[in-house]
Amino acid sequence: MRLWSIHPSLLDSKGLVACWRETLLAQKVLAGHTRGYRQHPQLLRFREQEDPLASIGCYLQGIHAEACARGYNFDATKILFPHTQASKIMVTKGQVDFEIQHLRKKLQERDPQWLESSAWHYSQPPLNALFTLIPGPIAEWERP
Repeated sequence: MRLWSIHPSLLDSKGLVACWRETLLAQKVLAGHTRGYRQHPQLLRFREQEDPLASIGCYLQGIHAEACARGYNFDATKILFPHTQASKIMVTKGQVDFEIQHLRKKLQERDPQWLESSAWHYSQPPLNALFTLIPGPIAEWERP
């Protein structure tokens, strides 16, 4: 399971679909609708929020918006708490740098053309709208 801090516009088509599916699974876990993945470290930062389901709902909305912008047909009715406000989640610069490197490696193998696309021409990598960048190292829950 990978719940990216970076903006979904950086994900290639396979990555965007995988992120949607994995985040729907994370939503099920947070809602108590599955027994698997309950201790997955990627869920920690959502669990720490005042309203974890609102946070994951906002995250899913960002993925859905990117999918719509690309002409994909992701089913928004699967978002349990759509159109909700959620507190921003802090993400460290070290975590974002790790994610960018991790995704670059994946894209070099899977879709080098996407890596060369305009989505990857930035001075500071864009974040999912739910996150706010702060200084710091890679997250403790990350498994590099």
